[in-house]
Amino acid sequence: MADAVITEHAGTRQGAVVRFYEYGSSGVRVLDAGKNLRRVYLFDHASDMMTERDPVRPEKILRRFIFDRYGMLEETFAFGQHPRTFRYENGGRQIAVREGGQYGAVGKIFTFEENGISETAWGRHGEIERVYIFDTRDAITVRTDGWFGAVARTMVTERIDASVFREPEAFLQFLMFTERDDGEADAEPRMSPAGNGRRDGAPLMARSRFAFTGQRRTPSDDRSGAGGDHDIDFIPDGDISKEDRSKESARPKKSSEISYAERRGERGS
Repeated sequence: MADAVITEHAGTRQGAVVRFYEYGSSGVRVLDAGKNLRRVYLFDHASDMMTERDPVRPEKILRRFIFDRYGMLEETFAFGQHPRTFRYENGGRQIAVREGGQYGAVGKIFTFEENGISETAWGRHGEIERVYIFDTRDAITVRTDGWFGAVARTMVTERIDASVFREPEAFLQFLMFTERDDGEADAEPRMSPAGNGRRDGAPLMARSRFAFTGQRRTPSDDRSGAGGDHDIDFIPDGDISKEDRSKESARPKKSSEISYAERRGERGS
């Protein structure tokens, strides 16, 4: 039986439950809203290591997280996935994340502040992507785009103090077993700014800023039945005088305007 349970809500505490985390001394079990096992993390205290196991084949290691006094190293065992390093900086007040090894470019910075932990994307001088706020002893609120941004996730803890995860090593563990991969992120319902994921029963779709937003017309549309100021009838040659019209008829024809019969007549003459 788990020593503690962390319940993840989409948005605030009133939002739908999307994940359960059974947190114990031996590891963490991640379950979806239907209590189906999705991920398994095991602690190896003797080696200062945490491993992610295949839920179907527990003996198979998917990822390995090695902790030391400098931070954490993530080792992956899947093709196309690069290792990441999480290194403590400024006396443990910051964590720098590098992809591809300890000499890779800094992709994210986690900064431990008075109100919580901020996550800065795109290097050291990027913008705040999300923040982890420890409002109470039993909840961690995740906001996007800054300290006053929209609430994306709320982690409610039972039988464990949420402030435990303010420590750098515990926060890295929390970060790993609560992260989302691309498939899981796409499967979650997306919320609009008003809090509604759908409009009139249809999903909200992103609109390209280069897309034409007006009413489209095709050559098959019936012009006689269409109204509005945009329907303008053009009368060819309606504004051309008789003199201009005679000049137009007197100009030499282009080769593309000469018919096959006229070409044969010219050759015969």
